[in-house]
This record gives sequence, C-alpha cells and structure tokens, in this order.
Amino acid sequence: MTPVAIYTYEDFSVGREFPLGPQSISAEQIIAFASEFDPQPMHLSEEAGRQSILGGLAASGWHTCSLLMRMMADSYIANSTSQGSPGIDYIDWKKPVLAGDTLSGKSIVLEQRPSASRAGIGLVKFRHELYNQRGILVAQGENTVMFLMQADGGLAA
Repeated sequence: MTPVAIYTYEDFSVGREFPLGPQSISAEQIIAFASEFDPQPMHLSEEAGRQSILGGLAASGWHTCSLLMRMMADSYIANSTSQGSPGIDYIDWKKPVLAGDTLSGKSIVLEQRPSASRAGIGLVKFRHELYNQRGILVAQGENTVMFLMQADGGLAA
C-alpha cells in the first residue's frame, strides 16, 4: 500500500494547482440539502426551478459551497497539516448548478506567508474555480487556509 502524501505549508508554492472533482449532483441530493438548510422553492421543486430565473431544479449556493469543500478535502485538505481557515474572502455563484450537473475544477495557490502571530503556522491563500460538465464557470471563491510548517510545526524528524 502506498503511503498517503501529507502536504505541509511548504508544499503550497504560488501557482500550484490542485484538481477538484469530478462530483455529480442529483435532484435527490439538491432537495435533501435544501429541505434541511435552504428551503426555497427553486431548490425543492423542478417545476418551481423552471419557473425561476435559474431554469430548473438548482442547488443552493450553500450546497455548491459544501460540494467545493468536499472536493478540497478529497484533493488536498484531508492529506495535509491543515489547521482550518480564518475565513472566506469571497464566493461568487456565477451560474446555477442544476440537477444532473457534474462539477470539477481546481484550487490555485495565490499567496503563501508565515503567520505573524503563530509560530510554525503558514497561511496559504487559494482561488477555487468550479465548472460544470459543459466547461461553464459556476462558482469561484478565495480563502486562506492555515497549515503546519515542516520544521517549525513539530514535523521535523
């Protein structure tokens, strides 16, 4: 069995890209998420979605963010020294994510710097882009993630 790669702060060089997805979304998933977290008509009913400006049963933007987070976790967060995030700079929902769509994309490292207040922690700023199966940008955002550093984070041998 191949050991799992553990990404530390030093692995997130500016310009590096991490693939996201693919992740498909079904009508049942959209309705289940919306029923619990965002019960607006266009997220609960195909008919209501068609009558809205979204053009069909559409995932809540928050559902799209949840899918993005899962794709980030699968791509690099779960196999890293991540210590969480201090927040999200922005998220833009560019186009509706409709039932049957398959999302994929990338996280791109924009900036990297040591923390000024926490020894052994580095801050990495990412831009995330999600596209549907037709290559249309459906969501884009930026946020910073905190990672342990190799030597200063207690990871050195």
